[in-house]
Amino acid sequence: MTLALETAARPALADRKAVGRGLAAHNRAAYGRLRGVEHWVLARDAAGAVQGGARCDIAWGWLYVDWLWVAEALRGQGWGSRLLAAAEVLAQENGCIGTHLNTWSFQAPDFYRKQGYVEVGQVIDMPPGAIRYWFAKRLEPV
Repeated sequence: MTLALETAARPALADRKAVGRGLAAHNRAAYGRLRGVEHWVLARDAAGAVQGGARCDIAWGWLYVDWLWVAEALRGQGWGSRLLAAAEVLAQENGCIGTHLNTWSFQAPDFYRKQGYVEVGQVIDMPPGAIRYWFAKRLEPV
């Protein structure tokens, strides 16, 4: 079979769906249906404004911390630790065996190490002059 390669910044929806369906079918054959569920942990002030939060996805027995943010004025006061701990409780309540995340050298790799996360990978110069880290943490069953 002969194929023609092309690059596209915005391929047609049908083309994007074809690739997505093909990858999903391969993954289902290997590990079953991916039933990712989005969860949020939010920190609100007395007025109800969000001052921090974590966006998490649970899939295949792991919780992925996609975003973790604390307002600048509240950093260094333990709110990041509390948000991450709440995400880990959420993971345990959902039967997860661990959590994983990524961060950059200009963000918080040392923070995650202090929380018991182990570096499982890195890419140097992503972006140039920085390092992108991947971390994971196994959780104790409840």
